[in-house]
Amino acid sequence: MSLFNVLSLMGGLAMFLFGMDIMGKALEKQAGNRLQTILSKLTDNPLKGFFLGLIVTAVIQSSSATTVMVVGFVNSGLMQLHQAVGIIMGSNVGTTVTSWILSLSGLEGDSFWIRLMKPASFAPFLAFVGIVLYMFVKSEKKKGIGTILLGFAILMSGMETMSGAVKPLADVPEFTALFTMFRNPILGVLAGALLTAIIQSSSASVGILQALAITGSITFGSAIPIIMGQNIGTCVTALISSIGANKNAKRAAMVHLYFNVIGVALFLVGFYGLNSLVHFSFVNQTVNAAGIAVVHSVFNIVATMVLLPFNRQLEKLAVLTIPDGKSPETIQLLDERLLVTPSVAVERARALTDKMADTARTGLLRAMSLTHHWDKGLSDSINEGEETIDRLEDVLGTYLVKLSSRSLTMADSHASSVLLHTIGDFERIGDHAMNLRKTAIEIHEKGLQFSKNALEELDVLESAIQEIVNRTVSAFVEENLSEAEKIEPLEQVVDELVREMKARHITRLQNGECTIELGFILSDLLNNYERVADHCSNVAVAMIEVAHDSFDTHEYLGKMKTEESKEFKNRIEKYRKRYTFPSMVESEEIK
Repeated sequence: MSLFNVLSLMGGLAMFLFGMDIMGKALEKQAGNRLQTILSKLTDNPLKGFFLGLIVTAVIQSSSATTVMVVGFVNSGLMQLHQAVGIIMGSNVGTTVTSWILSLSGLEGDSFWIRLMKPASFAPFLAFVGIVLYMFVKSEKKKGIGTILLGFAILMSGMETMSGAVKPLADVPEFTALFTMFRNPILGVLAGALLTAIIQSSSASVGILQALAITGSITFGSAIPIIMGQNIGTCVTALISSIGANKNAKRAAMVHLYFNVIGVALFLVGFYGLNSLVHFSFVNQTVNAAGIAVVHSVFNIVATMVLLPFNRQLEKLAVLTIPDGKSPETIQLLDERLLVTPSVAVERARALTDKMADTARTGLLRAMSLTHHWDKGLSDSINEGEETIDRLEDVLGTYLVKLSSRSLTMADSHASSVLLHTIGDFERIGDHAMNLRKTAIEIHEKGLQFSKNALEELDVLESAIQEIVNRTVSAFVEENLSEAEKIEPLEQVVDELVREMKARHITRLQNGECTIELGFILSDLLNNYERVADHCSNVAVAMIEVAHDSFDTHEYLGKMKTEESKEFKNRIEKYRKRYTFPSMVESEEIK
């Protein structure tokens, strides 16, 4: 083993780990929305949970990433602990797919098809296709596919380089003695666990073992304990991720650990017990890359078959290890662990923003009702809603800034941009609800009463405000751009109504039909309603502009008003007919 072999080994290892990293991240990015859809199909059936975990891990090629996501879901309240158990077991089986792909490096034979399946043959071609897609194609999806191919090619090239570099070790007695020592189950398990804990990837550590198998110095007897240890070592990632999480999230990480520790203990006791009776002939045989993949798969499948029926007992064991505290824990609204999978983080942020929008709408409608009919309970609920909105804005703002620094797909980037631009508007709508509540308190305490004409006009304006708020929130939650385009015409009609009401109020004031005190109250109401309509317009414009890959509110609104389309003008006219004050043209129903 010369210095140059050592350098080649180091270089091959670097390529292998780097290729696995960029391929895994690119797969996660490409999986994106599909990954979110799969994980959203949560079920209380542990078998279905197992298949969910298997599919997700097979797609993103990382059981560590899956278990970290599970910890994040449990910590944010999206998933219950019993739902997580099956998914964690499935992730262990899903990660074995990688070892089968890597086993291609151990293929031997001179036939055309075998030579074609060897990494040395197809990796360069995949790298060429990948770089062409990455550099010369504009489609983001195809660039992502190119990145996956490049990562896979680098990974397989690294595997080939490592295998070539370690071949001389076959003639080194000390190397053979080292793996003979690992025939001791305890030492083998410790070695495998330590290596995997350091690089935090069982797929990578199994791949390294497969590369070393090319030397012919590793037997099944020494490989089996190492592979068992590698399955335990991969739990370190989830355990580290659970630091600072709530008790249920820590329990999810403990379930992962217990599954592997108990599975390894049962497997080794069963294997060595049978071996002492049957004396398996393959134990002393040299293992190749495919043999390592077989052992890795058999262990995880057998462990799952044995332990899946006892999923509730695993859950209870985790609860016994981390018991409940005296005071109930708070759910973390947005878990930073989910940032490692941006598409999932974006969806979680959107769900919370939807909640914020709906809370703002509810608060505003209640505040509008409060200005006409005082209700102490309703007043308190508006105040509570505002506290919720303020808390959500703080959490979402911080989270979305962190999310924007991640590598996002175009769709996720657009979604996060819309959220960043709209959370402030929803918060301000909540503030206006509080302003209306304050005005309602003043009306109630002073026993004020608007004139009949003013009340009739307010009824028309408030109907328009209800529609614009309802349309805005519905368009936002449903991501409906055609509905969003109907907001700005209605906002312009609201502005016209506010101006007309102010003019009518001045006339009533001059005629002595209204007091100055009521005039101030009315002015506060009108100003708040006008601002609410403005914020609804901002939300709609953000949706439309980001969808067109630009964002300039003033330019968009200016262009809209100077180049009004026929459809835009028709909508304004329909809204004008619908919302008319008494003595004006009767309204016409719009559909």
